[in-house]
Amino acid sequence: MHEAASEEIEIGRRVLEANEESARRNRELFARRRLFVVNLMGSPGAGKTTLLEKTIPALSGIRVGVIEGDIEGEADRKRVELAGASVTFQINTHGACHLLAHQIEHALGTIKLDAIDLLFIENIGNLVCPAEFELGESVRVMILGVTEGADKPLKYPLMFRKSHALILNKIDLIAQSGCDVKALKKNVRRVNPALAIIELSCRSGDGIEEWLKYIRENVKTTRSAKR
Repeated sequence: MHEAASEEIEIGRRVLEANEESARRNRELFARRRLFVVNLMGSPGAGKTTLLEKTIPALSGIRVGVIEGDIEGEADRKRVELAGASVTFQINTHGACHLLAHQIEHALGTIKLDAIDLLFIENIGNLVCPAEFELGESVRVMILGVTEGADKPLKYPLMFRKSHALILNKIDLIAQSGCDVKALKKNVRRVNPALAIIELSCRSGDGIEEWLKYIRENVKTTRSAKR
């Protein structure tokens, strides 16, 4: 049992190291291209694809690419295409609960990076595994619906700890869900005091402008950076 456990740890370490190497190459490519890249994470149904559907057409003058990660199917890729994404690419993991950096590296060899200013990577719907694997992204953005409850930061701390911004979605359902938003924010701060929180409703559009401002400012800063 002890030898088996040690072997599993060694395999896990090698997987992480290989992922980190691919992520480094992705990060260097993004820097050369001056491309702002968002790794969008969250549980199934939190609103990841809906957020992209609202975001893409609202970013006038910014060409958006999307890499869609799903276990199976292309429904979400088709949705973001209809929303106006300039470039899309589908990754199906066929069971794996997260994307890996080498999968993104493969996609980058196929899509036209010159055709976009901003790249969203919609990760697999999961609050655990995606937090453990960097993809070379500029920022990690987590989306959480108020319907998921105020205890999620304490149950899944790594996801909150690893993220740069938190989209608190479905604020139009606060009353119906019974979510204690004050307690939710307190729990977020306990895990990650520096995490930016943006409250919005993809359905009603309330608060969406703060999110769009966040994206526009980061794209502008990245595009103006020296190579």
